[in-house]
Formats: sequence, C-alpha cells, structure tokens
Amino acid sequence: MTWKFDIVAGPFNHVTEGPAWDGTGLIFTSIRESLILKYDPVTTETSTYRKDTNYANGLMFDKDGLLYACEGGARRMVQYHSNGDTTVLADSYEGKRFNIPNDLAIDNYSRIWFTDPYYEGAAGPWSEDRSHKELDHDSVYCLLPNQNGTYSCSRVTFDTTRPNGLLFSLDHKILYVAQSGRNQDEFRQLRAYPLNDDGTLGKMSVLHDFGAHRGIDGMCLTTDGKIVATAGIRSGGPGPSIYIFSPDGDVIDRHEVPVDRPTNCTFGGPDLSTLYVTSFEGYLMKVETNMQGRLAYPQVT
Repeated sequence: MTWKFDIVAGPFNHVTEGPAWDGTGLIFTSIRESLILKYDPVTTETSTYRKDTNYANGLMFDKDGLLYACEGGARRMVQYHSNGDTTVLADSYEGKRFNIPNDLAIDNYSRIWFTDPYYEGAAGPWSEDRSHKELDHDSVYCLLPNQNGTYSCSRVTFDTTRPNGLLFSLDHKILYVAQSGRNQDEFRQLRAYPLNDDGTLGKMSVLHDFGAHRGIDGMCLTTDGKIVATAGIRSGGPGPSIYIFSPDGDVIDRHEVPVDRPTNCTFGGPDLSTLYVTSFEGYLMKVETNMQGRLAYPQVT
C-alpha cells in the first residue's frame, strides 16, 4: 500500500523535531525558534505550546504524562512542568558539559536514556565551533532516578559517534540506537544493544547498514514490535523515506515522503494509527496507517 502523506503544518524556521502525542494533539519542536508547537487535528491549527526551550530537540512523555526534553542549546536534560517551570535533570558528565542532547527514551523503571551527539550548528551559533565540545566522545547516557528526586548519570555506549534516535523494543530488553555519522569515516547504522539487568548495555549488533547514505534520524515502535524510522535524503540513495523494520532489522517496507530529510516520527490519533513526521525543512506531515503505535503515554488498548 502506497502511503499518501499530508503536510499539515509548516514550514517553520528550519528543523522541526521531537514529535510526541499528548492525547489530544501532536506537540513538536521548532528547534531554531526555541519553541514547542502543538498541532490540533480537529481544528487543523498549530499553536505555541511552550516558549524559550533552548533549542530543544527530542521530547517524550513518561507513563504518567510528564514531559521530558533534550535542550541542545543549554546542553542539558530537563523535565517541563505544566505551570511553566523547568527542572534540570543533568547537564554534565564527569565535570564536563554534555555535547548537544538530541533524543531520549524512557524505560519501565523510569530511567531516562538519551543520545548526546555533537552536530555542528544544531544548537545555535556557538555550536558551529567544535572547540566548545568538552567531552571527547559522543555517547548514550542513562539517568537513574534517586529517592531524593535527583538523577545519577552513567555512560552506556563506548562505540558510538553521533548517536541519534533511541528506542526500546517491546519487552524493553533491547535498546535500538541510530548511529548517524556525517563524515565518511563514520557509520550510518541501525544498532541493537541488549540491556543487562544492572542497567549496562551488552555487545552491539548491526541490524541495518545504510552505507554512504543518510541513515536513521528518529524512530518509533508499533504494538507488534516493528521499528518505524525516518531516513534518507534526495541527494543520494533511495531518497527521503519512512522505513519499516522487523525487530531483527529486516526492511519490511519503505515509503517515500514528499519533503526532504525527514527527522523524526511518532504515532498519534484516537487509536494511535496516524503517523506524524517532522522534517529538516520545518514541516509536519501525517499519514493514516494500518499499524498502531506503542507509546508510554497515552496507552491505547
């Protein structure tokens, strides 16, 4: 079945990212404007949801409906409160500031996992200069909640360069990581890391290699464990697409999208069968599918 994508909002000022369904509408980030926007599928209007987000990129709700974000410009992981307040969860590792936190996933134990690549220019003018990079690696981290409300931060990957999208398998025993290098000597792969009982990651396996072409940016999951991912660019390879992978990395299907460089995706709608897609040029698209998304919040049975 060929998917017909509808552009429902945009273009905004450059990259849109972080799509997250809140039960009534789709919120997403306009990174360069430091805004979170909300698309209402009933009125088809888009409004401002939150301002001054420090170039926030990835967003995610936990099972209780609390909203978390990767604030790339402030180089920190935060929780946003409905009254407008912001709680900083972490902003450094071993005394050095994070690179540019990008995307996140939350597990069944309320641990927050996030990627921390350094993409030049992704967080404003300062980020064009790599001398501002304090860490000598681009890694995935895990934030473990403590009883006093703080978080302990641990580094969990030691083989990634510019890790991007992040996703847990249905049983939360596998962490999927988009290894999304820009340079010729960097890999563009969909990777799977088994999750150990102590919160560390086991030996990585490559589920799909995109070779020289633009790999995965963002991902989401279906209720039967399929991985839905944004990848591709018009200037090379198969072009801008939504890929459907099996849990083992087999390409089940691929759907071309009408704008270049799709960035991220998530499911929404009353039964979580509508796929929403953001893009590098600042668009928001949606398409009706025959799949159902697995979200931590809101859950649909």
